[in-house]
Amino acid sequence: MSKKEDVLRKPDWLKIKLNTNESYTGLKKMMREKNLHTVCEEARCPNIHECWAERRTATFMILGDTCTRACRFCAVKTGLPTELDWKEPERVADSVQLMNLKHVVVTAVARDDLKDGGAAIFAETVRAIRRKNPFTSIEVLPSDMGGKEENLRMLMDAKPDILNHNIETVRRMTPRVRARAKYDRSLEFLRRAKEMQPNIPTKSSLMVGLGETWEEILEVMDDLRANHIDIMTIGQYLQPTKGHLKVEKYYSPDEFKELQQIAISKGFSHCEAGPLVRSSYHADEQVSAAAKHKQLLGEQEAQEA
Repeated sequence: MSKKEDVLRKPDWLKIKLNTNESYTGLKKMMREKNLHTVCEEARCPNIHECWAERRTATFMILGDTCTRACRFCAVKTGLPTELDWKEPERVADSVQLMNLKHVVVTAVARDDLKDGGAAIFAETVRAIRRKNPFTSIEVLPSDMGGKEENLRMLMDAKPDILNHNIETVRRMTPRVRARAKYDRSLEFLRRAKEMQPNIPTKSSLMVGLGETWEEILEVMDDLRANHIDIMTIGQYLQPTKGHLKVEKYYSPDEFKELQQIAISKGFSHCEAGPLVRSSYHADEQVSAAAKHKQLLGEQEAQEA
């Protein structure tokens, strides 16, 4: 088989519309002026034009742009990180204010070089955004921070509105896909977050197309629900460069729709599933869905009492 035949051709449903209007160019200019990074750019997210140009939302990536891990699916660069920038939380908060965001997602590169995994700056970023933007909901998307409970507690004590940590792939493929991360450690991280702050929704994301089976996807759903995760997103893995893992399968929109229906039937309060869905895709809508689900459960419990 030739190299050309060995690479799956992208289906039509993965084509995206580029929109570089003033909102897009203005936001990009502001990010550079503030010396801020976004996962939208660093991870080459396919939804960047929709989010920046139409929805005017963005996912800030703190703690620098260099990750200490080298996951085989991720386009973020790997190497020795820069020193900590303690002025970064205020710059992020100022940018959220300038953008007048209703919902903001804050993620970060993995910082295994730090004892706290970056938890202190993560927590301070949440507090800074809250001080300057009291009506903005805040979602955090950290690494597993080394699996240390004290690091997670530091972040949860800042009380973000949603705690998001991605499982990324199925159990069998975790060693091949994720560097240094462990499937069960991610589940434990999410479970502990819920135990620390029961009222804060938890969320996780799964990529498909890496060679997993349908049954393994359903197993991930069951594992997440067994650890009380509220929200799930499911998206198509796209190979960022030739040096990354190849796409083994492109799932159809109908398959994603079926996965979404199955996830809801298993008890998730909300599930986004689609070819271009990423962890932060339509995150603002997920906050509302989680709040409505929580209210509905409260009403049901009151009626049963």
